[in-house]
Amino acid sequence: MAPKATPIPFPPRVPMARIPTPVEPLKRMSEKLGVDLYVKRDDLTGVELTGNKVRKLEFVLAEALQQKADVVLTCGGAQSNHSRATAVAAAKLGMRSRLILRTPDPFNPPALEGNLLLDRLAGSDILWITPEQYKRRDEIFAREAARLRRAGANPYVIPEGASNALGAWGYIYAAAELKQDIQKLPRGSSRRTTIIHAAGSGGTTAGLILGTKLVGLNARIVGLNVCDDRDYFIKAIGKICEDCISRYGLNVSFSRESDIEIVDGYVGLGYALSRPEELSLLMEVAATEGLFLDPVYTGKAFFGMAQELRRDARVFGDQIIFLHTGGIFGLLPKANQLAPLLR
Repeated sequence: MAPKATPIPFPPRVPMARIPTPVEPLKRMSEKLGVDLYVKRDDLTGVELTGNKVRKLEFVLAEALQQKADVVLTCGGAQSNHSRATAVAAAKLGMRSRLILRTPDPFNPPALEGNLLLDRLAGSDILWITPEQYKRRDEIFAREAARLRRAGANPYVIPEGASNALGAWGYIYAAAELKQDIQKLPRGSSRRTTIIHAAGSGGTTAGLILGTKLVGLNARIVGLNVCDDRDYFIKAIGKICEDCISRYGLNVSFSRESDIEIVDGYVGLGYALSRPEELSLLMEVAATEGLFLDPVYTGKAFFGMAQELRRDARVFGDQIIFLHTGGIFGLLPKANQLAPLLR
């Protein structure tokens, strides 16, 4: 029996995403993997705003506008989808953006391609820092925000991935969409659906977990981490869920032990580093379904899902929606690595 929906106190939102996004069948991959497999096309939330981040930013930037911010600060990797979405969204709303991006050698930053090129085209200022410095990013945020205030600006800080209690509302909102999506599937909600996605900072997972409870959606939420490990994400997602429940007075029960499901073991060579077998599956999905995954998030998550299904075709039940969280611009810096596989 599906859980009952509860009244949802949505915070203010500034609409930017092109939603609802469609759910499409992956017929040939379904046959290969032995399940009914669908994809939720959140890569279609926009062109320059493509991906899951814009859903979170709709709520986060609404608060920034309420606070009359004129510059936003955020952080990520050199090819961060979140940073690119933030830069574009800020430009659309008449704000400047300052990005704190990590790279091994800040004095020799990466080539201007993919997301990074779009960051600059959207007018972002970029501060390059090392991975070691990135561990102290909260200190750097505080220092940069103070510097901007001294210069007469009114900065607003957005955490990595917009993954906090406010950002989680992006996927609470999406859960209502998913409930309608599932009802339209051939077997509707007669079977419990598993929603699988890449976990990179925890905000999408947290929103989906809380959203299923709030909208009364009988779905299993499974994240495949593309960085760090399971323990890290249990803590990160747990904190976001607990903060959101506390801050907004949500009438839902939550347990880290029973509500958070993370499938570990598919980080591979590390964050944003690709193995040939991951890229090969990415190419197979593109060639058989016309669906382009990205090498950092969705490609790794889809690879992990496929590996799990090949070991046990019923490990996730028999009806799966894979959440495509975008990232197509991350393919472009992988051209040299992909080229030998395409010959």
